[in-house]
Amino acid sequence: MTATPDAKVSAERRTLWIVLLLNAAIAAGFFVTGLTGDSSALIANGVDNLSDTAVYGLSLVALSHGRTWKTRAATVSGVMLLIFAGGILLDVGRRYIQGSEPIGPTMMVMSAIAGVVNYICLRLLQRLKQPDVNLRAATTFSFNDFISNGGILIAGALVLWLGTNWPDLLVGLATALIAIKGGIEILRDARAETKTNAETA
Repeated sequence: MTATPDAKVSAERRTLWIVLLLNAAIAAGFFVTGLTGDSSALIANGVDNLSDTAVYGLSLVALSHGRTWKTRAATVSGVMLLIFAGGILLDVGRRYIQGSEPIGPTMMVMSAIAGVVNYICLRLLQRLKQPDVNLRAATTFSFNDFISNGGILIAGALVLWLGTNWPDLLVGLATALIAIKGGIEILRDARAETKTNAETA
């Protein structure tokens, strides 16, 4: 049985609210543990989840607008992801030059919690039927987060084992590179959607 347009929008709105609130909570957790644990990887993912929260907010607003507005919201999402990546690269460079002392167990515990939450978000978004460009962007964000969480878990174990900060910096760098890839993919998707909208107008 095919869902009515109203039911579809209602399901999308409910899902976006859930993932928005979960990402806001995880962002706060990343910032607290990142600062107390002196971890670039944790702070990087905190910024990432905070930007995700803003994007999910844009996606909620986009649900009540036309295809053009949704495409523009997705474009903003892609640009935000690229800006976030630039900020993380600067933080990694600063910590590389000035030095840092990340706490391995803190990284591992926080990444495990975030991994579970981001997996839930990803599964919720993947259940949505026929997602538009904006919802596809949201799914890309959650997938990137989930991959980054696994990297932090491994980095935390290496920091604990080796007593050095390079695994933390490496994951911070990898998170930025994943964000760049995701941002470019979102912008390409938005551009293709804009072209399709123009051709069907």
